[in-house]
Amino acid sequence: MADHRHKRDTNARRLLGALPTRLKATTLAAPLAVVATAGIVSFGVLGADVTPADVAGAAPVVGDSLGPAAEAASVAERTPTLSRGTAARSDAVQGREAAAPVVPAEPATPTKPTKAELLMRAPAVKAAIKDAETELWTTEALNLWANPSEDARQLGEIAPGEQVTVTGRSLNGREEIVWKGEDVRWVTAGYLSEEEPFTLGGDCTNGTTVPAGVSENIKKVHAAVCAEFPEITTYGTFRGDGEHAQGIAVDIMVSGDRGWEVAEFVRKYYADLGVSYVIYSQNIWSVQRSGEGWRGMEDRGSTTANHYDHVHVTTY
Repeated sequence: MADHRHKRDTNARRLLGALPTRLKATTLAAPLAVVATAGIVSFGVLGADVTPADVAGAAPVVGDSLGPAAEAASVAERTPTLSRGTAARSDAVQGREAAAPVVPAEPATPTKPTKAELLMRAPAVKAAIKDAETELWTTEALNLWANPSEDARQLGEIAPGEQVTVTGRSLNGREEIVWKGEDVRWVTAGYLSEEEPFTLGGDCTNGTTVPAGVSENIKKVHAAVCAEFPEITTYGTFRGDGEHAQGIAVDIMVSGDRGWEVAEFVRKYYADLGVSYVIYSQNIWSVQRSGEGWRGMEDRGSTTANHYDHVHVTTY
C-alpha cells in the first residue's frame, strides 16, 4: 500500500519553497500570534477572580491587553447608571422610612364620679353636717358604713334605741347620720323612728320594786314593764302557792285595753325576759304552743281568777 502522508508533506514543502521570503514570514507569524494570544487570554482568565458567566459574556480579545481606556469603557458599560432624579427619589424614600412620623397618644377620658363619690366629697359632707337637725332613734342594731356605695367598708355597729341626727341624704337604700358631731356614717334605711323605742332594762322611775328573792327573770319583767308603763304601781310576787311561791311568777295589776297592751308587750319580748307563758282576760299564750297564738281558757268563776284585773306572767 502506498504511503500518501509523505506525498502530502513533500508537496507542502514544495509549495512553501516557491513563495517569496517575506510572505513566508507573514504566513508563519499569523498562526503563531493566534496561539500566543490564546495562551495569554487563557492564563488571564484562570488567574482573575471572575465567574464562568463573566467569561462567557466577554467580547473576544485581540492582542496582549485591552489597555486602560478600553477597560474603563468596559466597566462603565456593565455598571447601571442612575439619573439624578432617580437618586433623589431613592434618598427621599429612605428618609421617610428612617424617620416615621410619631402620632401623639390621645389623652385619657376622665372618669365621671359616681353619686356616692359626689356625696362624700369634703365640702358636701361639711354642708350636710351643718344643716342636720332632725333627731331619730334606731329601732334595731345597725351596721355603720363609710359611704352609701355597695362596696363600702363597715366601720362598726350602733345599738338599738340610740338617738342619732340625720342629714336627710340617702342613696342605695341607706341613710346618712351625723357621727360624733364631725363625721358621717350610713345605715340601712327604714330602721330609724321618730318615737323613742322601748329598750329592755330601762329605768323604772315610779319607785316600785320587787323582793330580792325572786328570780332574775322576774326582776327583768318588772324593770321592763315599769319603764314602759310607769303608771302601773302594783306588782304581786310571792304568795304561798305554786309558781308564786317559787319566785318565778308575777301579777301585774292592770285592766281593760291597757292590760292587753301590757300582755302583748310581755309576749313580744318573751325571749329577752325569759317568759314561759302569759295569762290575761281568760286567755293564755305560751312558748310551747306559740304557733296557736292566744287561746281561750275555762271559766274559773271570778274576775280575778279569770285574770281580768291583772296580767299573770310566769318565767323560767
